[in-house]
Amino acid sequence: MSELPARPGGTSLLSAPDKFRGSLSGEGFCAASAAACEQVGWSQQSCRLSDGGEGFGELLGEGGEEKIVRVSGPLGSPVRAPLFMSGRPGAARAVIESRTACGLLLAGGADRNRPMEATTKGVGELIMAASEMGASEILLGCGGSASTDGGRGALEAMGLFPPGGPLPVRRLLVAYDVTTPFLRAAEVFGPQKGASPDQVLQLSHRLEELAGLYREAGSDVTSLEGAGAAGGLAGGLAAAGAELVSGFEVSARASGFPAALAAASAVVTGEGRLDATSLEGKVTGSVVRAAAGRRRPCLVVVGQADEHAAALAGQLGAAVVSLEGRFGAERSRRETAELVTEVVAEWLSALEPRPEGG
Repeated sequence: MSELPARPGGTSLLSAPDKFRGSLSGEGFCAASAAACEQVGWSQQSCRLSDGGEGFGELLGEGGEEKIVRVSGPLGSPVRAPLFMSGRPGAARAVIESRTACGLLLAGGADRNRPMEATTKGVGELIMAASEMGASEILLGCGGSASTDGGRGALEAMGLFPPGGPLPVRRLLVAYDVTTPFLRAAEVFGPQKGASPDQVLQLSHRLEELAGLYREAGSDVTSLEGAGAAGGLAGGLAAAGAELVSGFEVSARASGFPAALAAASAVVTGEGRLDATSLEGKVTGSVVRAAAGRRRPCLVVVGQADEHAAALAGQLGAAVVSLEGRFGAERSRRETAELVTEVVAEWLSALEPRPEGG
């Protein structure tokens, strides 16, 4: 967490964004909102956050030794995936991200993905590699996958399909980035991964069959929050004995977000596109809910906004500004940081009377 010194009589803004993929990083967003604070006489605190997807490994593994492992990619070709190790061998902790082994970007995006074949095999290989390096605990950020295999590929790589044997580490924590149920993973995320309507139905049927196998092994993954993350990878690992946790909550504790929120007078967050999944465990929706719980004014600045998602955020008390809707697509992509500064400064200036933290 970073802090801009307070000015006499000023109030404090908490900047806690996700990224605008392709145009503005989370750090860049915080710099843009800090510039707005300078203009209107506010101070700012910034929190790095992740929901279990991109950036989770760097944030939670900060201070650890980065190691690169060669594993199977989502479509079979080998990829180089990082893991972060800290502690002594035999009692070390490893932090990894599923997307570095089975991410949609590794498959070439939705247009080049083969959703029926995409596998989480590389995630299982990454877990095994961390175990062989001496990790007794693994924290896995689960998000951004190309696959909808229900975790079968990962379990097979660990020799745990069907589930029955012990995990290769004492403790495996799976940090999910969405609260989507296991059986809805294909329906909700399949189209984003390039699946046709017919393929979505096939993938859903496959998840139903896997849920039956996992139930026979003693785990009803259909009732677990977040089990649908990474195409059901989270549920599959839970069936083998992993613990599911909220990726946002894990990163929030690590970054000092609860204390920063308590001290803030207002909150700003944002991401590239606000949609239904944003409010189901992602950074932006989680920040909005946390701000509502603390009764802090909250601004959401996004590149694009789905009308329904924006309405839901509004019901939680947040103001939503779409840069594309206000400034047009070209300017929103070309001048993202400058427009964030403009919107945040305007919003802070309009907060009357100025709210007090506490």
